[in-house]
Amino acid sequence: MSVVRIKDYLIGRENRPFIIAEMSGNHNHSLDRALAIVEAAAKAGVQALKLQTYTADTMTIDKDEDEFFIDDPNSLWQGTSLYKLYQKAYTPWEWHEAIFRRCRELGIIGFSTPFDETAVDFLETLDVPCYKIASFENTDLPLLKKVAATGKPLFLSTGLATVAELDETVRTVREAGCNDLILLKCTSTYPADPRNSNLLTIPHLRDLFGCQVGLSDHTLGIGVATAAVALGATVVEKHFTLNRADGGVDAAFSLEPEEMKALVVETERAWQALGKISYGPSEDEKPSLKHRRSLYIVKDLKAGDVITADNLRAIRPGLGLPPKYFPMVLGKPVKKDVKRGTPLAWELLL
Repeated sequence: MSVVRIKDYLIGRENRPFIIAEMSGNHNHSLDRALAIVEAAAKAGVQALKLQTYTADTMTIDKDEDEFFIDDPNSLWQGTSLYKLYQKAYTPWEWHEAIFRRCRELGIIGFSTPFDETAVDFLETLDVPCYKIASFENTDLPLLKKVAATGKPLFLSTGLATVAELDETVRTVREAGCNDLILLKCTSTYPADPRNSNLLTIPHLRDLFGCQVGLSDHTLGIGVATAAVALGATVVEKHFTLNRADGGVDAAFSLEPEEMKALVVETERAWQALGKISYGPSEDEKPSLKHRRSLYIVKDLKAGDVITADNLRAIRPGLGLPPKYFPMVLGKPVKKDVKRGTPLAWELLL
């Protein structure tokens, strides 16, 4: 499958994982904090920082009852309406340019998730290099067509979607002009339980749709994301904040700077460890061959003495005959005097 290029970064099996820090609403409505998040993300070593582009009015209607009110004791956002949640969480559109400019200054990619067509039009004026579609929007075909028509690389979260829905989604974006699609395995709970991550889906998604596949991860910590790379994920997206204790709509399942740095390091180690199918010693391992067991004379012998289980042992190091020859050499006489600690070789035997 093809490698995806976004500016100076390549996304693919031969390249280190592409790490996206998701700011979401963790700026807590402070532009200074938003810019500090960008700086901390860049310092942690990520390749990209992502925003979400919407307003409360582009997401829902202002209603505080029925299905527009969050009444779920398991939800982080229990006891508020959808409208008020989005009012609290949205990133002011007038901040986007400053945030993306800081990203460019620090050498990382700044981009966003649009939630409606007006957001796409707005982001196009800022010349974003790529887009992300959230899991709750992955069946919004008009929105998908609008984004795909830009011809820019597209990250698309799979959360909630059935295989049939994903098939329709993938066909839609490809037919509308998207040639660089990266599917992100996603579990749409906040936070997510690792037991619901089903990371074995990652190689299946890759083979089923013939595209790069990554992980949009809402679990706590970095273990799940690191495991995903071992299964072939070439992209990892994690929510990011300066300090969970500062609060914020997504702070509870966001990484702090030192954790994000650890994610960058450990996912790269996991990628490096994948290597290739290989048996036998590598070049770096070859010096260790001498530490294998081999056959050694363990008592002084005179010429004509025979090899017995008492004077021959399989020990380290590995400079003698392999241990498999032990039964074959028992009873054989040596043709010269041999000192204790001599590796057994064929030329010592009559």
